Amino acid sequence: MGTGGELEAEATGGRALERERPPIHPLRQFLRYSVSGSVATAVHTILFYFFAWKLLPALGESDRVVTLLGLPVEPVTDAVRAAHYRWNNAAAFAISNFTAYLLNKAWVFPPGRRHPVVEISLFYLVSGTSILVGVLVTSLSIEHLGSSTTAAMAVNLVLSMLINFTLRKYVVFRR
Repeated sequence: MGTGGELEAEATGGRALERERPPIHPLRQFLRYSVSGSVATAVHTILFYFFAWKLLPALGESDRVVTLLGLPVEPVTDAVRAAHYRWNNAAAFAISNFTAYLLNKAWVFPPGRRHPVVEISLFYLVSGTSILVGVLVTSLSIEHLGSSTTAAMAVNLVLSMLINFTLRKYVVFRR
């Protein structure tokens, strides 16, 4: 019934089968991944900064975002800022990663061979691993080197993008 990646009406074992989409060129796939990742990154960044400003203070007075937007911030120590940075990132991650999953599944990668519950679990495992590594490294740089929150966030995003594309392509959505 459906065409071009839509779900087939026929069901097997209680699950609808997805019609296989035609393969896309690796460069086009990476460009789609970049666009999808940019949307998910925007969701993450907006949520992170909102949380860091209003929920668990993680911004310093000299932070680039604070000075650009003229935000009033609550003074906190680097240790508290680093701890809040981790919590704010975790909350933003949970929401933005689901956005990334939906975009990746619908537009970037062909359907995988796995059951959807296994697929989304692997997706969160891969993403969780990359953000965990990034957040630990960058929060240590905040706490021990006095790095700005924005610089730490930028390094974390670049590392996560490279790790995630590779593992999503070859592990999560592997054919």
